[in-house]
Amino acid sequence: MYTDPIYKENETQVIHMFKPEQKVKGDIIFLHGIGPNNVPYLEWYGRYFKKFGYRTSVVILPYHLSRKPNDVEDGDPYYSPEPNECTVLFHNSVKDVRRAIDLLETFDDFSENHLYLMGVSFGGIIGTMSLALDKRIKKGILMITGGNWRWINFYSPYTEKVRERYAKEKNSFGCDSEEFCKKFRSDAANFVKNNINSIDDIFQKTPITCYHYDSLSYAKFVNQPVLFIKALFDKIMPHKATNDLQNLLPNKKVKGLLAGHKSSYIFKRIVGRWVINFIEKDQPQEISEKSNKREEVLESNR
Repeated sequence: MYTDPIYKENETQVIHMFKPEQKVKGDIIFLHGIGPNNVPYLEWYGRYFKKFGYRTSVVILPYHLSRKPNDVEDGDPYYSPEPNECTVLFHNSVKDVRRAIDLLETFDDFSENHLYLMGVSFGGIIGTMSLALDKRIKKGILMITGGNWRWINFYSPYTEKVRERYAKEKNSFGCDSEEFCKKFRSDAANFVKNNINSIDDIFQKTPITCYHYDSLSYAKFVNQPVLFIKALFDKIMPHKATNDLQNLLPNKKVKGLLAGHKSSYIFKRIVGRWVINFIEKDQPQEISEKSNKREEVLESNR
């Protein structure tokens, strides 16, 4: 692990693992969203996927649940206005994902060809970075997520505290408003598309440090197949952020939900089926047939 720069409670990694009763067909790393209360209901996916033979490891991201002091709101340190701080925090989250994979590799029933990642909302931001940096992950599912901090920090209702901190404190670069941000991010998507050709370029060629932890910067390097699921009426993840990330992913299949950010959970069974079908595409026919039969039984017992 790592020495946490803020809270020692975060130095213990936590994984909630959902293991199938039958033979393990593969592993899914699951990354939840930011803030309180979303972990329990998103763990529905872990219970669902294990019924199809997929061990699901819900990586509890830094500063959530027991990984923080009791008087700190879940995920609060991520709202820092300081890019240098956020670079450390976000990349520590990626380290957690990679250490979780290290753990899975020690299991006798782990298959290196059947490792997948699903990230929801903030988890999709960390998931995009993880997919770019760790090719042990064979496929990714990114749901109701996006990239480009200009859109996320200045247009999402969930990042109001970031805007307040910018206005009150500025940061070490002098950023206090969207107008200032535009000096470095007037067209971030095209800047990344035309100038960033390697992971090293993210750190060496970008004009400001917030590119270092922006999922947008890493999207070009996610060459694994990706199922990109967006909520068409999302008010929490700005559409421009979703579209910027979607457009830079080179190997994606896009599906849309007639839902908002939170109401997308209503369609969890549909999403669950999409995920199973996606990860089992191009797998041996025997595996897919077993999952299809299992799905028929589950549907008949709903």
